[in-house]
Amino acid sequence: MMLDPNDFIITRKRKKYKFAQFANSPLCFEFDEWRKQPVDIVEIGAGNGLFSVELAERYPERQFVALDVKGDRLQKGAYEAAARGLTNVQFIRARADQVLELFTSASLMAIWVTFPDPFPRERSAGRRLTHPTFLARYGELLRPEGALHLKHDNCNFFHWSLEQFVQKEWYVDELSFDLHESDLPDEYKIQTTYEQRWLSEGLVTNFVRVRKR
Repeated sequence: MMLDPNDFIITRKRKKYKFAQFANSPLCFEFDEWRKQPVDIVEIGAGNGLFSVELAERYPERQFVALDVKGDRLQKGAYEAAARGLTNVQFIRARADQVLELFTSASLMAIWVTFPDPFPRERSAGRRLTHPTFLARYGELLRPEGALHLKHDNCNFFHWSLEQFVQKEWYVDELSFDLHESDLPDEYKIQTTYEQRWLSEGLVTNFVRVRKR
């Protein structure tokens, strides 16, 4: 049954419409609607999910999930995927700390964390998506040869994240402090919506791929 935007108790009409769009898309799932199934690559904190859409189009043989807590953002990626005829990418509205309930242990070939909130205050460090608590979850979900990819424009957050990787026995496989001027693979250089904005403002993208020892 199709949902009516007016059924959502949200004051802004545009946001009501977007939530209805999310609910009506067959590619979108609420946390409690999702049933574990084979997935290869997950983007955590995906925003509108367009980065995952681009990856899914390049690799039709792989299964992708874009995960974010805001469904009104994710619906944009879902409708773009549908417009391109993609069936290998899905969108889940859930928190990053719920990933162990969504995916099977040792099943993912890659996890992408793209421009997460850096939570600059030290008292909020536990909310950073590269905090050891989250790294433990990622390590449980990745296959033995799987990799975690991080992109970010904030140097302080990025350097702090590198320290966490080293301390928690992740080893750096690939690293660049200016991704778009590097010779790393083009798939890493697919730009998220936020990344396009930061690049236009003169910032650079830091990138690292790490693996669990």
